[in-house]
Amino acid sequence: MTSTDPGIPAAPGRADRRSPARYLWWLVRCQPGRAVAGAVLGSTWMVGLTLPPYLLSRAIDDGLTAGNSAALVGWCAALLGAGVVSAWLSIMRHRTMTRVRMTAALRTAQIVVAQAARLGASLPRQVSAGEVVTIGIGDVGAVATALTVVGPGVGAVVASVAVAGLLLAISPLLAAVVLIGVSVLALLVGPLLRRLQGTAATYRELQGGLAARFVDIAGGLRVLTGLGGKEVYAARYRHDSQQLQEQGYRVGAVNSWIQALEVGLPALFLAAVTWLAARLAAQGTITVGDLVAVYGYVAVLALPVSILIEGGAQLTAGLVAARRVVRFLALTPDEENGREDGQEDGQEAGQEARQATESAPSEPSVLHDPASGVKVLPGRLTALVSARPAESAAVVDRLGRFTDSAATWGGVRLDQVELAQVRERILVADNEADLFAGPLRTVVAGRWERGEAAFQAALEPALEAALEAALEAAVAQDIVRGLPDGLEAFIDAQGRNLSGGQRQRLRLARALLADPEVLLAVEPTSAVDAHTEAAIAARLRAARAGRSTLVTSTSPLMLDAADTVYYLVDGQVAAVGSHRELLDGQPGYRLLVARNEADEEPENAERAQSGEDLRREYVR
Repeated sequence: MTSTDPGIPAAPGRADRRSPARYLWWLVRCQPGRAVAGAVLGSTWMVGLTLPPYLLSRAIDDGLTAGNSAALVGWCAALLGAGVVSAWLSIMRHRTMTRVRMTAALRTAQIVVAQAARLGASLPRQVSAGEVVTIGIGDVGAVATALTVVGPGVGAVVASVAVAGLLLAISPLLAAVVLIGVSVLALLVGPLLRRLQGTAATYRELQGGLAARFVDIAGGLRVLTGLGGKEVYAARYRHDSQQLQEQGYRVGAVNSWIQALEVGLPALFLAAVTWLAARLAAQGTITVGDLVAVYGYVAVLALPVSILIEGGAQLTAGLVAARRVVRFLALTPDEENGREDGQEDGQEAGQEARQATESAPSEPSVLHDPASGVKVLPGRLTALVSARPAESAAVVDRLGRFTDSAATWGGVRLDQVELAQVRERILVADNEADLFAGPLRTVVAGRWERGEAAFQAALEPALEAALEAALEAAVAQDIVRGLPDGLEAFIDAQGRNLSGGQRQRLRLARALLADPEVLLAVEPTSAVDAHTEAAIAARLRAARAGRSTLVTSTSPLMLDAADTVYYLVDGQVAAVGSHRELLDGQPGYRLLVARNEADEEPENAERAQSGEDLRREYVR
């Protein structure tokens, strides 16, 4: 969705990932107008706070002391006007800085989401889901808050210099005391900020690990309960939580000292300067009005000093959060192809990105994996059989270009073809592919669902017919009929309110609806009963007629529907032929398939459920 607000980024742009500080500065440079406006408004507002003490001093010296009523009224009117202008500047400064922070938060969130999408299947292997969640919830906010230094931070520096200049006009001694005092305050707070950065970084690491453990527990709670391991994981989580709590106390201790100094040091500073100014007034070096002005100036100076201390703590937290964001952005997919959008020059994260030098075949071609000897012929249904499912899955990963290999497509190496072309025409349907939360229609429609306009397009007869055909080919119509709202029924994330067989059939329906030129399906029927599997095998062959399809399976029902079956031993093709030919000529193949068939028979009766049973399960 594109916003009409020019400050909200339609696209995040290319982030500067060289360091946390450079990343924060990049966020500032992405909205220069607002950043400058925030700095100007913050500086003007904070410097303007010194105007009331000056006007008050003039009212005392020119009005009260001199007995001039007209001068007194005039200076009081000026004081009122200064208050009104100061209030307006404060409102505009706050509004501008809120937009700066919100825009920075949104931009960082967009970049993190885009990076997660770019990593794709390699994301779970490189970073935990808990870490991604913690970045999206905690770090994004901390990074945005750090941009406060752009407005009030700059204003605090300008106001400190302005106060020193005003005091210089009254007394060089007072101006020197103020400048020295502010420097001493910075020296006192500096070590605490460095310590805060170290403790906060450790706290952030523990927080990410604890979030990851929580996600693991939540995702596998049913399994843990069944295995009796729930208490073990709960104890580990409790231990990690206590460690996080202890580290949180350390962070809180440092923060408490910083906050104490933020309030206490300006007050002590104000008392010291006021005492010195009172001595000078008693000696006649400065007037009574000057004494009032000095008090007002130093009282105003307490705000910039407090903001500088608070801003230093926010900037420290922002740098810690930005370090995590930059580290996440530096990750690269297992299979890089050329320069991805959003990647800065020289930021290859230590990996050589391959340059696409060949075009994909212009028409359906043979997909070949030299490592195993498997060939997927155009328009054929091919099956892979192995006693070790991981070996079959490894072949699919190479043919789908999810791992480095010498696989070819029409005689062209896959790793030399632009990745976008491979993903557009070759689809790997993993048995554990994610199912996102949403209406059943959206879950199955996949990439066809793109915003409100696309959702309306999905209601058109042609696409509706394609959806129905995909559900029928995957033998998933009973799922639709069994749910209270049919295609509009809400599906939980990962399909947790569905059975294993239902989730598997929806994944297959989604892959069939995508209608890729080459479909590589990993164990598409491992969780269904024999009757359903036989129907899927027959319908899959019909639905994919004229298209290249590869399935990994040890089911006789699926293998009998295949045109060609590859029998793998130790990851290599040991024999190739039809299912019947391999049964007759390969004892190992016959033993593997027959054993699989025998193992499935007792389970088939238990797997069968009627549509009414599915409906009751969903309602529960």
